[in-house]
Amino acid sequence: MSSNSFAYNEQSGGGEATELGQEATSTISPSGAFGLFSSDLKKNEDLKQMLESNKDSAKLDAMKRIVGMIAKGKNASELFPAVVKNVASKNIEIKKLVYVYLVRYAEEQQDLALLSISTFQRALKDPNQLIRASALRVLSSIRVPIIVPIMMLAIKEASADLSPYVRKNAAHAIQKLYSLDPEQKEMLIEVIEKLLKDKSTLVAGSVVMAFEEVCPDRIDLIHKNYRKLCNLLVDVEEWGQVVIIHMLTRYARTQFVSPWKEDDGLEDNEKNFYESDDEQKEKTDQRKKPYTMDPDHRLLIRNTKPLLQSRNAAVVMAVAQLYWHISPKSEVGIISKSLVRLLRSNREVQYIVLQNIATMSIQRKGMFEPYLKSFYVRSTDPTMIKTLKLEILTNLANEANISTLLREFQTYVKSQDKQFAAATIQTIGRCATNISEVTDTCLNGLVCLLSNRDEIVVAESVVVIKKLLQMQPAQHGEIIKHMAKLLDSITVPVARASILWLIGENCERVPKIAPDVLRKMAKSFTSEDDLVKLQILNLGAKLYLTNSRQTKLLTQYILNLGKYDQNYDIRDRTRFIRQLIVPNEKSGALSKYAKKIFLAQKPAPLLESPFKDRDHFQLGTLSHTLNTKANGYLELSNWPEVAPDPSVRNVEIIELAKEWTPAGKTKKDNAAKKFYSESEEEEDSSDSSSDSESESESASGEQDEEGGSSDDSSEDSSSEHRSDSESASEVGDKRTAKRNSKSNGKSDSEDGEKENEKSKTSDSFSADSGSEEESSSGSESESESEFESRKVAKEKEKNKTKQDRNPLTKDVSLLDLDDFNPVSTPVAFPTPALSPSLIADLEGLNLSTSSSVISVNTPVFVPVKTHVLLHRMSGRGLAAHYFFPRQPCIFGDKMVSIQITLNNTTDRKIENIHIGGKKLPMGMQMHVFNPIESLEPEGSITVSVGIDFCDSTQTASFQLCTKDDCFNVNIQPPVGELLLPVTMSEKDFKKEQGMLTGMNETSTVIIAAPQNFTPSVILQKVVNVANVGVVPSGQDNIHRFAAKTVHSGSLMLVTVELKEGSTAQLIINTERTVIGSVLLRELKPVLSQG
Repeated sequence: MSSNSFAYNEQSGGGEATELGQEATSTISPSGAFGLFSSDLKKNEDLKQMLESNKDSAKLDAMKRIVGMIAKGKNASELFPAVVKNVASKNIEIKKLVYVYLVRYAEEQQDLALLSISTFQRALKDPNQLIRASALRVLSSIRVPIIVPIMMLAIKEASADLSPYVRKNAAHAIQKLYSLDPEQKEMLIEVIEKLLKDKSTLVAGSVVMAFEEVCPDRIDLIHKNYRKLCNLLVDVEEWGQVVIIHMLTRYARTQFVSPWKEDDGLEDNEKNFYESDDEQKEKTDQRKKPYTMDPDHRLLIRNTKPLLQSRNAAVVMAVAQLYWHISPKSEVGIISKSLVRLLRSNREVQYIVLQNIATMSIQRKGMFEPYLKSFYVRSTDPTMIKTLKLEILTNLANEANISTLLREFQTYVKSQDKQFAAATIQTIGRCATNISEVTDTCLNGLVCLLSNRDEIVVAESVVVIKKLLQMQPAQHGEIIKHMAKLLDSITVPVARASILWLIGENCERVPKIAPDVLRKMAKSFTSEDDLVKLQILNLGAKLYLTNSRQTKLLTQYILNLGKYDQNYDIRDRTRFIRQLIVPNEKSGALSKYAKKIFLAQKPAPLLESPFKDRDHFQLGTLSHTLNTKANGYLELSNWPEVAPDPSVRNVEIIELAKEWTPAGKTKKDNAAKKFYSESEEEEDSSDSSSDSESESESASGEQDEEGGSSDDSSEDSSSEHRSDSESASEVGDKRTAKRNSKSNGKSDSEDGEKENEKSKTSDSFSADSGSEEESSSGSESESESEFESRKVAKEKEKNKTKQDRNPLTKDVSLLDLDDFNPVSTPVAFPTPALSPSLIADLEGLNLSTSSSVISVNTPVFVPVKTHVLLHRMSGRGLAAHYFFPRQPCIFGDKMVSIQITLNNTTDRKIENIHIGGKKLPMGMQMHVFNPIESLEPEGSITVSVGIDFCDSTQTASFQLCTKDDCFNVNIQPPVGELLLPVTMSEKDFKKEQGMLTGMNETSTVIIAAPQNFTPSVILQKVVNVANVGVVPSGQDNIHRFAAKTVHSGSLMLVTVELKEGSTAQLIINTERTVIGSVLLRELKPVLSQG
């Protein structure tokens, strides 16, 4: 597409602005303040008149102004009826702008957009590639479930289009269709598989994005395209590069062995004293098997390296995370320079890059040490950037550079940004903890800060000193005395509480000061913060136990004050301490251990990096940034112990070439084959062009493997101009492969001929339109399109004879659903929220006359109610809840999907959470979740399981186990969760209901207030109880719902028929009478209550 296709030059844009400005001025000036409203009205009326004009120039000018309004963020939705009339305009420029408008507003004005659906279908066969692509974009933007089959057929045709730009839009439409109707997943995967074989760099990024959205777990689709994606990577557009690199990172972690093993064999070289040399040698051989990197692994690392020079920060970040996660440790260092370069970007990019560097610098300090000065804080940096730079400087600190860093930190402490100054003091404390040589220096510096005028700096220093003194309290009595004097001046509650805690812990080292501090605190007890009050109580208790002679009465006075405090925490603490330290006849056995309890040795706090636990998320992802698993995050798998078979990546190259062979190359290749042997030509004279094309392509592919990456656009020429000796040596291998794939080749080539026949119906692109509208797909895709369109004419006669021989190759209309529907997978028609008349008009577009369409739909409503699986008290801190997401189960089509949320409510890590023994009734099956290695304190994780309940409400009992315990739990499904919602027409509903009468029908009468029988209330109540779909009804007093059972697929038809007065009849028709009666019992009270 040329750069001016959808853009307007600055001159015309400026003129337009002037014109609009003049118009607004002329309108506002006479009418005063109210002119503001009339100007908008008049302007839009003016645009409507221009759009209804007979002149194309007026329409074009109006469309430019409307698109300009959209670009400025103004609402142009009221012009939709006027714009949509021009969708069939003959003028290409007008049509392109109309499509731009429709893509923006089609979702909001679905009813009007649907009226033009036939125009969009015609446009899908337009000779202009931009019109075809725009029509597909508009069609996929109309998010009405009833046109899903039409979209599906449009995507299938577009995926075989000659233009790479149209194929790219087909890949984009896949994601939209999947989000609208996940039931189409299997068919969409077929289209993705086809598009993954595309050689165009324009398509590659878009189809990989569709792959990641629809079927990220289908790694087998990538095997055959892995090398091609690696070689195309440099030429793909930037955002496509990001997506492909992230996908290939996941792929590499599943297909190659860890390159980090080579570093593990450097330890344990000592020989046991009694071991012989032979035994030692044998043992060493077993342990130190030399690591050899897979050539495909090396190909990925080598081909992504140049992208570290990309101008796009996201691409550089993607390559950096790839190197971090899959390259040998010795090669990761090259990413540091590129990441430091990104720190010159805007603050948002800096924030993300610094977060990732902070995670990396914890494990590999050496990578960023040469760039230490790049992380010095600038005065213009925002606080979030300053804090991250401090974090990185702390991680990089060592004995060699700590003196430089401490001088830098001294400057930061004087910063006007108080939050940053406080963070710097914490950083100094962490450096003192990590590097023992500077602990005393840091402590002295922090003590000096205690005389600072700024209260926040003093308070933060007190807190950090407290933590440092915990590590070596015996040596710092003078500092504790100095801090006790500060109690008169410091007002920050955390700092006062820290000083009191320190004095209490060291009360025996400062016997004269501690009682006096308690005396002062008793005076101000009632006015102190709750945090300080708790520490005063603790100090009183400790002094009572160590120096009761001086502090007994003082402590009792404080306990009396605490007894009547307004805060119940303080009252509870007071009662607890009084019973523990003041012995009386009611005192329990704990009183004698009071001193050990209060004055026990406390462990020193660990000052750790907040980025320590982030490395289990993939770098550069939203989950890593938020430090929590985001929706849609795909976890990196662990390296496999043994590499999967590498041959899957080179065998499939032949097949790749076969499927995408244009039929026009037959004669040329057959002539080349004749050069080698007459007999070979005779043997394969009936073969399609796929065989010969696959030979040249695969030979070229082999050459690429040996000689590194090469451009795909030159593959054919390189294979044709190779030396005779090289080609002749491969003839035998090719002949064997050709015989094996002969039958496949025939069918594939016939498919290709069908597609060529279809594309012939539209005119081939003119040179003029090609130069004006061809998108920037590179010379490769352009030449490929031209070459194939030139060859179509030569093959016309041959295709006709093929068609006569094969009657199945008829033209497929987008509305011909019989060809579209496979027998096993009926097409879903979820009911849209449209008027009945519009639905009736649209039925002709969608429904095949040969058979009724009854299919599974997305749930109307998903209740958020959770059920307790394991209470935290029963589970010793492990709590589990479950709920039914009402989604098709990924583990099996007969299973009910259940999501279990596990919570660790303890203060310790819970390890190896898994499902143990299962006690399931006959026929019931359960798919368990993968064991969870560990769950952090206060951590939470959600896992999915699938259970086949065999259409019954029997309980599934099993054990939820941890490393140490096993707990018996059970899940009993509500009857409404054993169903999947179904869509069908009213006619089909009545037909099915007529076949399910007699014993298959149960009914009851419901009595309720009239306000409870409104359509919205009935819908809400029914879908809350049962996972059913809504069936459109032509009668206001009858509400119909349909579902099928998950296990057997038996229909469940629910009818609520409103009678006179305040009564209604509830009818359920199903073969599963037991489930039907249970559902009736559950629905009746819900519909009856107010």
